[in-house]
Amino acid sequence: MHKPCVKLSNKGRYAVRALFDIAFFNSGRPTQVRDIAERQSIPPRFLEQIFQDLKRAGIVGSKRGPQGGYSLTHPADRITLGDVVRALEGPIMLGERVGGNRRALTDDSKLVTEAVFKDLSSNVESCFDAVSIQDICAKADNLGLKRPGSQPYVYVI
Repeated sequence: MHKPCVKLSNKGRYAVRALFDIAFFNSGRPTQVRDIAERQSIPPRFLEQIFQDLKRAGIVGSKRGPQGGYSLTHPADRITLGDVVRALEGPIMLGERVGGNRRALTDDSKLVTEAVFKDLSSNVESCFDAVSIQDICAKADNLGLKRPGSQPYVYVI
C-alpha cells in the first residue's frame, strides 16, 4: 500500500482556499467570513481560527463593520503557498525535527538520510514558494470560473 510522503493539513488547504476566495471574488478587499465559508464549504468557526493565524503572520488584515471582513495585506502575487503553510504549520520538513544538536542523531547513516530529507524539504518548500495566490486566480480564470460582475451585459429592447 502506497502512503503519501507529504500531506497538507485541512487547515493549510482551507487557508489557501480562503485566500484565493478573497483575491478572486473580492480583489483582495475585505470579505466576510460567512461569505468565504459558504463559497468554499469551510466551517466558519474553523475559518475564524485560520484567519487569526494568518493575521498574526501578517498575511491578512481585518476590518469591523458592515463593509468589514478579512482582506489581503499584500497583493495576491506576493503571497505564496509557502507563506501560508509556514504561517499555519511551521517549517516544511520531511525528516525528523532536530535542533542544533547533531548528537541527537547517533547513527552516521541516519545523519546521511536526514541530510537528504533536508535537501528534499528545501525542494518542496521551493515548489510552494513558486506558486502565489495570484497564480491560483489565473488557474481559476483558465478553468472558466466566473468572477462576480464578469457576466456579459444582456440588452433587451
